[in-house]
This record gives sequence, structure tokens and C-alpha cells, in this order.
Amino acid sequence: MYGLGILKGMMVTLKNFVRPPFTVQYPEERLTQHPRFRGEEFVWYEERCTGCASCAKYCPLGIIRIVTDPSQEAPQEGGKYALEVFDIDIGRCMFCGLCVEACPYDALFMGSGFERARFRRDELVITIEDLRAAPKRPSTWFRPQLEAKGYDPHAGQTLAWDEVGRHEAPDLQAMAKRWVERQG
Repeated sequence: MYGLGILKGMMVTLKNFVRPPFTVQYPEERLTQHPRFRGEEFVWYEERCTGCASCAKYCPLGIIRIVTDPSQEAPQEGGKYALEVFDIDIGRCMFCGLCVEACPYDALFMGSGFERARFRRDELVITIEDLRAAPKRPSTWFRPQLEAKGYDPHAGQTLAWDEVGRHEAPDLQAMAKRWVERQG
């Protein structure tokens, strides 16, 4: 009984000994990332952002800090606030994407990068200047319209703010008409 257990363990070892390794020597070798990968970078389109702070409200960890200009007049409905601070602390972020889903104006997207390691915790805060200067390569997570276009964020192509909006709502009347035509 005791020898049989050791023999089974040795068989597992031998089976894995002849199998080719599936680890890679990073950074010399890199695995391809899926376009839906949610990385440590965020893509923010300032042209779409109104400063409503919905992303900060829905973040379960409270890592997004938004400060708007209090001296400005109250904006009209549909207007924009002047943003002074828009910080994201990725040192505490769990990359759930709830901030992206909560944004009613499609101004915030998950990014596709993952190489933002730093030695100090305070350097893990993405500031408004970093968000403005970052390349606009959003992840296709939660964006089926980008996948339908065949967009790949790892190919290096950047997208403008008017190319990344939500998908259009289906035309229910046209769908009902096609269903009636098929029925008969």
C-alpha cells in the first residue's frame, strides 16, 4: 500500500517531466493577450467626460477621486463640470470594471496594458495628466461593437472618442417585422 502511493506519485512526476513546459521567459517571450483583457491602464476620453462622478460613486473600493471646479456656475442639464482632479489608485484597484459600466457617457474604459509596476505605492496613482497623455487603446471588455469591428488593442491602433461609443439598441420593430415574415 505504501509503495503503491510512492509509485503513483513518481508516475505523475515522470509524466510531467517529459511534457514540454508551458511557462514563458518574460519579458523575452510574451503571450498574446485577449482583446477583452482588463489591464492596469485606464483609457479616459476627456471630450466625453462631464465630471458627473458616476464612476467614483459606483467603485466598490472608492479608489477614484474626482474634484470639480466649485466656483463655476452650476452647469445646465447636459452640461460639463470643469475637472481639477481625476485620480485612479490602481494599487488598490481590483479591476472589476464597475466604474466603466457606470459611466453614462462612455468616457472611461478598461485598458489593455499590465506593465505598470512601481517601487512606491504613491506612484501607482494615475493622475489626470497621465490619463490625458495615455495612448487610447481601450479593452474590448463590455464593448461588443469594438469586437464586431475586429478591433485589437494589442495591435497598437488607437481609437478616437467618437469611435468607441456603446452599441446601438436593437430596432425592435424591424426585428418583429422579420419574425412575422419568417412565420408566414
